[in-house]
Formats: sequence, structure tokens, C-alpha cells
Amino acid sequence: MRKTMTTRYDVAEHLRTPEEMAAYLEACLEEAHGDAAFIAKALGDIARAKGMAQVAREAGLSRESLYKALSGERSPGFDTVLKVIGALGLTLHASASTERAVRSASRSSGRTTKRRAA
Repeated sequence: MRKTMTTRYDVAEHLRTPEEMAAYLEACLEEAHGDAAFIAKALGDIARAKGMAQVAREAGLSRESLYKALSGERSPGFDTVLKVIGALGLTLHASASTERAVRSASRSSGRTTKRRAA
């Protein structure tokens, strides 16, 4: 019987286009559930795919500090996240969360409003 050889999976090897990088980051944002270190790790994966030295240069950071910030072992500052996202050629977009919007709507529909006397 032959032995099966396996190799470690590295998502950075599969992130080739800006669209793939954006889709990966979006998927990670949906799965993170508020875990900033998880998002930092995802940004690190994308930065490795693009080239860590290039991303560090474009973000105005040292390569070493970028590796530390995006290791997933810590939560980088928001300013660092914004610099990295810009250096990666990505943008952030906001949209209403359907889950919260539904909860908010159901709460407000049951409220009664009182008018103040002027």
C-alpha cells in the first residue's frame, strides 16, 4: 500500500486576482463574528498572496511590523487595517445587517409614541 503524501494548504497560493482577494476578505468578515485577530489573519493571507514587502512599502510600514500585525495573534489598530486594505487595492463597504434590521424593526413596530406638549 502506498503512503499518501499531503501538503499544508495555503490559501495565499489561491488568491490570484483582486476579485478573489475581495471575495476571500468578505467571506472572512462574515465568519469572524467580531474576532479582529481573525480578520487580521485574513488580511495577512491576502498580503502574502500579493507580496508582503510590496504591501508593507505601500502601507508605509516595515515588513516585520506588518507580519506581526497580520499574524492573527493580535488585533492590529484600525489605522493599520485601513493602510493595509488600501495597499491591497481593496475598499471597505458598509451595508445594513439584515439580522439587526429585522430585530430593530420588530422592536420599533411594537412601540407607541407619546407626543410632548409644546
